[in-house]
Amino acid sequence: MRMISWICGYMRLDKIKIEVIRSKIGVTSIEDKLREARLRWFRHIRRRNTDAPVRRCERIDHPELE
Repeated sequence: MRMISWICGYMRLDKIKIEVIRSKIGVTSIEDKLREARLRWFRHIRRRNTDAPVRRCERIDHPELE
């Protein structure tokens, strides 16, 4: 955010909110980018074969969860 503020010509002393700067530049928040990465990973895992080691945990019967 420091770099983006600097690009816009703002300093911390200007006390302009991050949301205003983001909307001006068109940058999404870090939370949104992390969510996109997690969903991309989840879709990658779902495409794998059901016998793959990563997907074996889906077939485990856990007595505490029933």
